[in-house]
Amino acid sequence: MSSIKKVKLGSQGLEVAAIGLGCMGMTQIAGNDIYGKADETESIATIHRSLELGGSFLDTADLYGPLQNERLIAKAISGNRNSYTIATKFGYEIDDNEQMTWRINGKPDYVRKAVERSLKNLNTDYIDLYYLHRLDPDTNIEDTVGAMADLVKEGKVGYIGLSEVSSATIQKAHAVHPLTAVQTEYSLFERTAEEAGILDTLTQLGIGFVAYSPLGRGFISGDIQTPDHFADNDFRKHIPRFQGEQFYKNIDMVNEIKKLADKKGISSSQLAIAWVVAKGHLPIPGTKRVKYVEQNIAAANIVLTQAEMEHLEQIIPLGTQTGARYDEVNMKGIDQ
Repeated sequence: MSSIKKVKLGSQGLEVAAIGLGCMGMTQIAGNDIYGKADETESIATIHRSLELGGSFLDTADLYGPLQNERLIAKAISGNRNSYTIATKFGYEIDDNEQMTWRINGKPDYVRKAVERSLKNLNTDYIDLYYLHRLDPDTNIEDTVGAMADLVKEGKVGYIGLSEVSSATIQKAHAVHPLTAVQTEYSLFERTAEEAGILDTLTQLGIGFVAYSPLGRGFISGDIQTPDHFADNDFRKHIPRFQGEQFYKNIDMVNEIKKLADKKGISSSQLAIAWVVAKGHLPIPGTKRVKYVEQNIAAANIVLTQAEMEHLEQIIPLGTQTGARYDEVNMKGIDQ
């Protein structure tokens, strides 16, 4: 097994590989392809190759599928569970027929129900890192985190975290039980967590930051050159970032990033991931292909100079509008 450097995630004792693997695209969500069609055999091979390269941190959620993603991971890690660090999430309510209700449920009894289901689907007796996927507007965060803390005491969960939450919510939650990580979309294209002071809050409290979609939903890779790139059931088709005039403004920035990457002899994707690592955060680029997981993990060893960091942030200065990262309905689910 090759070694990728390990980093401390938060200050509660969790150590993880410096680059994680986002597994969302390995299955559909409610009938929609995420980043194109997935192949189970290739997805499992990607998880195995990631581990060979030292990439042992897998990020999933019960929403993905729903439930199918956790089951796929169970197949991939079978017989080798302890070599992996598994993070999963709950909160998008799933009924007893395995259907989404599209409500967010953070009630204590649902926390219990969700974790038992995830443990079964992952075929494990513990989850390393357990996140609340979105804030339940009808349940006090203290009650949700109290129930998650009970799971830690019982040994079912190692560490807890939240996803897409404000500084105020983080502070209230952390007072009940220490958070290990907060996960939010973050990339050269999406720096709201920085602008809103969330990263400062996490630093003050000793909580780690996990950056999902570090390639701007694949935009920064340079592979997407037209708004017509997507199949009808690819969810990116409905994201403002990929639509109309904004699309072409973003392409101009993507092309500038590529010039710097070419100069350095790396891909644009590697440059974007290395930038997140250099900022001191944990990127979890999603892929379902072996060749991309190899490229992504190689980014852990790329060193960016101060001048290169500044150049990147001049291409897309803090506050640049790149288009909303979700459609209107899903933006409402983010605690701002």
